[in-house]
Amino acid sequence: MCRVLRVAPAGFYAWLHEPVSDHAREDARLLDLNSYSASHAVYGARRIFGDLREVGEVCGLHRVERIMAENGIKPVRGYKKPQGIAGRPSIIAPNHLQRVFTVDAPNKVWVTDITYVRTWQGWLLSIGAG
Repeated sequence: MCRVLRVAPAGFYAWLHEPVSDHAREDARLLDLNSYSASHAVYGARRIFGDLREVGEVCGLHRVERIMAENGIKPVRGYKKPQGIAGRPSIIAPNHLQRVFTVDAPNKVWVTDITYVRTWQGWLLSIGAG
């Protein structure tokens, strides 16, 4: 049978006693260690490779890329930018202060700031008043 399959008898018997190679076992162990699920499916091969290096694992970037490809692991690419509502004109409030922020008494002039912060769940609207 070894002659027909063109395999060395020693290799056949080694496979017979140990069908999963050390390399395949190490790949499975690295797959369990990766930070892909902890990153909510955002990390790609480079970031996972960096995380593995931080915990002291010795492996190459191409190995991480190969393991990800073999297991169908793909990162989420990019973020969606917030889209304006089409057809509605933007409302701009009149500028009553004309950049004169000094006032003679408290509680006469109020200003606010609107900030959009990108989070994992989406865009967060933060309104601060002063």
